[in-house]
Amino acid sequence: MRFTHEPDASRYTLHRGDDLVSVLDYRDDGSTVAMTRAYTVPTFRGHGYAGELVDRAVAELERTGGRRVIPVCWYVADWFTANPGRGEILADRRSA
Repeated sequence: MRFTHEPDASRYTLHRGDDLVSVLDYRDDGSTVAMTRAYTVPTFRGHGYAGELVDRAVAELERTGGRRVIPVCWYVADWFTANPGRGEILADRRSA
C-alpha cells in the first residue's frame, strides 16, 4: 500500500500497486484540517482501505503537529469514535 499526501489537491490517497483505492479530501486553514470526504473506489470497498487512509493521515498530522482535525465526513467521525485514543487531535477537545 502506498500512502501519498497531495497538498495541491487537498487530499490524501491510498494506492494498491498502480490502483487508486481510497481518497480523503480536506480543507486546511493553517490551524485546523477539516476532513470533508473519505471515498473508496467501489471495486475496493470492504477491505478497510478508508480506515487505513484516515489512520495514516491522522498519524501524519500528529507527527507534523500544529493543526487540529475537524471530522466533517461521517466516516471520519465514526473512525474517531472507534479509535478514542487518537482523539487528542480533534479540534473540539480541550486540555484539562
